[in-house]
Amino acid sequence: MDAFFDRFWQDIAGWLLLLEVVVTAGTLLAVLHLKREPMSAIAWCLTVILLPLVGPLLFLVFGYQTVTRPIVRRKTRKKAYRSIAAGAPLEAKPGDDAPPVVVPRRWEVLVRLGHHADGYPVTPGNRVELYHHGEPAYAAMLTAIDAAKHHVHIEFFIFRGDGSGRRFITALVAAARRGVEVRFLYDSLGSHGMSRRLVRELVDAGGKVTGFLPLLNPIYRFRVNLRNHRKIVITDGRVGFTGGLNVGDEYLGKVEHFGYWRDTFLRLEGPAVESLQRVFLEDWHYATEEPVRGPKYYPEPVPHPGTSLVQIVHSGPDAEYKAIRETYFAGILRGRKRVWIASPYFVPDSGLRDALILAGRAGVDVRYLGLFRPDHWLAFLAARYYWAELMAAGVKVYQYGRGIMHSKYMLVDGEWASVGTANFDNRSLLLNYEVNAMVYNPVVVAELEEHFLRDLEWAVRIDPEQFARRPFIAKLAENAARLLSPVL
Repeated sequence: MDAFFDRFWQDIAGWLLLLEVVVTAGTLLAVLHLKREPMSAIAWCLTVILLPLVGPLLFLVFGYQTVTRPIVRRKTRKKAYRSIAAGAPLEAKPGDDAPPVVVPRRWEVLVRLGHHADGYPVTPGNRVELYHHGEPAYAAMLTAIDAAKHHVHIEFFIFRGDGSGRRFITALVAAARRGVEVRFLYDSLGSHGMSRRLVRELVDAGGKVTGFLPLLNPIYRFRVNLRNHRKIVITDGRVGFTGGLNVGDEYLGKVEHFGYWRDTFLRLEGPAVESLQRVFLEDWHYATEEPVRGPKYYPEPVPHPGTSLVQIVHSGPDAEYKAIRETYFAGILRGRKRVWIASPYFVPDSGLRDALILAGRAGVDVRYLGLFRPDHWLAFLAARYYWAELMAAGVKVYQYGRGIMHSKYMLVDGEWASVGTANFDNRSLLLNYEVNAMVYNPVVVAELEEHFLRDLEWAVRIDPEQFARRPFIAKLAENAARLLSPVL
């Protein structure tokens, strides 16, 4: 072997150099063709050029986000499902044929943005219950599962095989054994470590389980992007849950590495559950090709279980219109008194940054609450790069010091809130499948504001002058991380 390399090393080096040139040139052409945003194109071009062969591989895994076969397939199946899913009321159907609902005039633009061609209308008479920690939310979901009579639909990005996962599987198995239809959808990347034994136990009891975009399926080309980040639980079509929590012991503060865990989840009753049901069933149909349909999945809601106007807003890479991103943008511009944002990951695009800066300069009380001790360093460093610009415009930046701040919500003027699964970053707003609930109810917003202010008691406000004096190496790391902003 040594003699072979001694004799042919020049030929091998030449072929490797030619391969590197061809791969680099081809990847650069792909970057320029696929990336619309100049910042994203420049970042990927530099990565491909500065990291021979490694850069193209990174682009293949992280950067190739165009509408490929799995996304085209999802669009086709979504259209097919909507054509066959009979029995859904108008409120649960996307488009412009649903009856109008009166909302305060200043929020009409947000309703229109949420109710696009693939979106759902705002619905009245909903009951909203908030959970600010993991255990109360888990208890409420498990109670709903135990009370289910016809079906349980459950969808999570991360589902652990630990004690928390066992609690949910036990409840789902019991439901399946008493004749309840159980459908469990998990993301194949986020839940890659989930115990196969738990899955088999549920399947053996009669439940249906499937993964979203399996990683090892060659059709999906080992994609780590385009993940299903939604968290949804629905029982009997009447009670729905969504928010930031996944299923795992860390979400109860039981994992020492993370410590105390702060999150926000909500429980819905009323016509908004019908829209949330449709989001789940379209995901399920895409993953399994099972056309779940019929009036039992969309029962007549109890008349006026609550007083909240709620609109379910969803987005994903299969939609050209990024509804959650647009509602965040418009919500910031609607603010006249205050715009408060909680999100563990904060890598806004240029438009969202401009909106925050404009609001800050206009005298709006703009506050962002994020992590003090990050669990993803690249996203954290990229976020810090933008802090100085925002603080110069009057935006107040806080770092939560008690543990992990995992809540994902925006509050505007004490009247409007968006609560759900979407972080304030490019990954959530452009690459992942997400779902939020927009709530038009001052009482609900007041509760969220109260907990936001409580969280600030555990937070440190970043001083702009002191932040400007941070070490050069920190600034260099932030600048480097910022180059990966398009996929963070």
